[in-house]
Amino acid sequence: MRLLIADAIDTQPLEELRLLGIEIVSDPTLTRDSLPQALAGVGILVVRRTEVTKEALEGARELNLIVRAGSGTGNIDVEAASARGIYVANCPNKNAAAVSELVMGLALALDRRLVDAHNSLKNGRWERGEYGSEHGLLGRHIGIAGLGATGREVLQRARAFGMRPHVMSRAMTAQKAQRLDVAFAPTLEHLASVSDVFTVHLPLTPSSRGLVSRTVLEALPKGAIVINTSHAALMDLDALAEIAPRKGLRVGLDVHAGEPREPSSKFDSRFANMPNFLCTPHIGGASRQAQRAIAEEVTRVVRCFLTEENVPNVVNVCATSPARFVVVLRQLDKVGALANTLAVLKRHGINIEEISNTVFDGARATCTKLRVSGRPTDSCLKEIAAFGETLHVDIIQMPNRA
Repeated sequence: MRLLIADAIDTQPLEELRLLGIEIVSDPTLTRDSLPQALAGVGILVVRRTEVTKEALEGARELNLIVRAGSGTGNIDVEAASARGIYVANCPNKNAAAVSELVMGLALALDRRLVDAHNSLKNGRWERGEYGSEHGLLGRHIGIAGLGATGREVLQRARAFGMRPHVMSRAMTAQKAQRLDVAFAPTLEHLASVSDVFTVHLPLTPSSRGLVSRTVLEALPKGAIVINTSHAALMDLDALAEIAPRKGLRVGLDVHAGEPREPSSKFDSRFANMPNFLCTPHIGGASRQAQRAIAEEVTRVVRCFLTEENVPNVVNVCATSPARFVVVLRQLDKVGALANTLAVLKRHGINIEEISNTVFDGARATCTKLRVSGRPTDSCLKEIAAFGETLHVDIIQMPNRA
């Protein structure tokens, strides 16, 4: 089987897959438009930022598995993959520590004005009076929007700095906040209003796009620090450009609108030259430690796909089986025994949703569980029982099913 890596990732951990007979091909130059032609003969696809479209999947007849080397699957047409029986998996939370480290680095640099102080000294100025009177982070209030893996890592590090955490999260309640020993913010506006440092760690969805709105930004105290390492589209950037200078906000941005795909290219950021802005080129999850952890998780997902029944981190498998009944079939372990049963079920219009098979010691008998969409008739079961290889057949209604 051929595995195609369509982005620049750490490939060293994947080398062990060659022991399983996998041919590994890496082409980080592939794009949305060139990927479809590259998928001929590919059984496993690994992507990071490359878009995987419906059109690409329609021509990928041999593709069995897509692994996103990172969190989320927004660049993959998961619905189209599901329609073709292609597994889609990701590598969640493997770069959370790296992102949280950047968040704290930005907070420190903005609070102590480290870049300005360095540039002043570089230009021959000794401005200890100018840069030696900043506030510091100890005892200040940090508002964390979103308490997923990265939000939790930020919370841990903020506590180490002696900061006072406030949290707004979809799953957060006042009771949960009390157990976590954090202040509960019922809305994003409330969170902003109490934050000396406001950091965003929300997934980008249709409902969260632009969620950090003008109203939220206006709620921030004067001089607050604002950090976004998640998605540029979460924030109203036009409002940010207007409000930040007026309120004296200090802003750290690692994500930007219209980011180039290439790791090195020209990019004109509207914020890079604005006072009190510190911009980095989307490096939050790009530490060597994070990239190695992601590559190791990609390897684990592929290895499990090849050697085990379950695919880790799969996102497009039914959480609840559509099956309503289970046909429990004990048979002799002979060629064609199961095929005969399947033919009978097909003739009676019974769709098989899932199959599991157990072979007993000595390989003389098996027990097969066929999870089916409807109840086989008595005549159907009699046909199956009449085969010489059949030891017993039974029907069980699944719990909580009509």
